[in-house]
Amino acid sequence: MPEPKPLAGAVALVTGASGGLGRAVAVRLAAAGAHAVLLARTVGGLEETDDAVRAAGGQATLCPLDLTAPGDLERALAALGARFGRLDILVSSAAVLGALGPAHQITDEAWRRALDTNLTAAMRLIRAADPLLRSAPAGRAVFATGYPAARAYWGAYT
Repeated sequence: MPEPKPLAGAVALVTGASGGLGRAVAVRLAAAGAHAVLLARTVGGLEETDDAVRAAGGQATLCPLDLTAPGDLERALAALGARFGRLDILVSSAAVLGALGPAHQITDEAWRRALDTNLTAAMRLIRAADPLLRSAPAGRAVFATGYPAARAYWGAYT
């Protein structure tokens, strides 16, 4: 008889799921029985993560979108709520490093992109996910990224 999976029936949303930490977490959650909702900008990366999830015996729903696009995140969470009725696990690992250099060389666009992805999108994500997390018996949210760990001098606030 197969061993029961500890997260069987759980719904897990993972941002930044097209690679790195997000992909690794998504595969582990799905292998443990959670239905993984994979969110990232890169469709090819999402498809590769989906392949890894299936190889681990899990199931996934792919949701390609840019977290910084106005309204897209909220629509995605509304669709998730309509389909599953709750969200048990939220793992946010989407991030951009932004520019590294003297302040006078960092453009406003590079600054905005980093803040929009790393801060504003995280706030909008938890705001949109909060009702679904509260609908779960023990909803949990984790915000972590692995990008700065692999690159010297980045990561002052991520």
